[in-house]
Amino acid sequence: MLKRQNPSSPEHSRDLAADGGALSMSHNDSRSFFNLSQFVLSAGQIKPSPALKHSKITYFEVEIVDVQSKKQICIVDKVPPASTLLDVKHKFHKACPQWYPSRVGLQLERKGPFLKDSVSIQSLAVSSIITLYFTDLGQQVGWTTFFLTEYTGPLLIYLLFYIRLSTIYDQAESRKNFRHPVVHLACFCHCLHYIRHLLETLFVHKFSEGHTPLKNMIKGCAFYWGFTSWIAYYINHPRYTPPSFGPKQVSYAALAFLMCEAGNHFINVALAHQTNSEGNKTCFPSPTYNPFTWLFLLVSCPNYTYEAGSWISFTVMTQTLPVGIFAFLMVIQMSLWAQKKHKLYLKKFYPEVRRKAAMIPIIF
Repeated sequence: MLKRQNPSSPEHSRDLAADGGALSMSHNDSRSFFNLSQFVLSAGQIKPSPALKHSKITYFEVEIVDVQSKKQICIVDKVPPASTLLDVKHKFHKACPQWYPSRVGLQLERKGPFLKDSVSIQSLAVSSIITLYFTDLGQQVGWTTFFLTEYTGPLLIYLLFYIRLSTIYDQAESRKNFRHPVVHLACFCHCLHYIRHLLETLFVHKFSEGHTPLKNMIKGCAFYWGFTSWIAYYINHPRYTPPSFGPKQVSYAALAFLMCEAGNHFINVALAHQTNSEGNKTCFPSPTYNPFTWLFLLVSCPNYTYEAGSWISFTVMTQTLPVGIFAFLMVIQMSLWAQKKHKLYLKKFYPEVRRKAAMIPIIF
């Protein structure tokens, strides 16, 4: 049988005490909350303490090793991930002042290509330590200085031969012989060609890299200046003979020369409008309403096509062996440049250039 519990039992008393205590505590909590609310309203809003943000930035260490001896030159530490290779070159210059940034060539592999200054350090990182191989590129010059020096020389050299200095030609023979009109026309065309190059260097072309080795400028100047001296000497010689087919040959060749010069200029302007501030092409140029740009339909490097056409026309106009040899060498060099650029275009703009030639429209 179950016994009936007595309400006055100790267990019942403890339950009532517990319930009463809970009610008392609830009442006290309500009063405390009311007092706290009154305090907040009177004192203003309590601002929470700002949470501490723990930002973890992974820095890289760049180990620079000599490409020949494989010995460590220095370590550039605490390189942020957003840094470029140019930033590393500047820090390397502070550690080794004898090598300024434009003279430093850095490679990811010993026999690999030189990395561009715009390359991000984070894109090269496999771990926190990056090893780069250093090559001394030698004395450097800017691209603008390179082209201005290379093109100013032929312009001045040709004019020195045109005025027939006494140290070059015999003055008595120069006064006797009559100058054929093609001599004056050749001087005009030659000067126009190099003046166009100089103006485009200053106002049209955009150069991606800032410097080139000084030895390249010396080679380029020796080539252009030497051939200009040889060409100008023969064309301005007192015994120079005009072309075999007379004025017709001169007129047609001069007209072709001027058309090629105009085409070259308009192509260079079109190429400049398709590049960004770093010199990289954003898209392949398309022909416009300008007829000189229609050559983009057939070849990927029409500027080289027009340049070759200018020198071939100048050869026909003057009918001299030095100009013919120079034009032949220029066509070979520009065809090599065109093939190299054409391969790059195929990688970047395959659908647009896959059915185009590099420089000569007939050869696909």
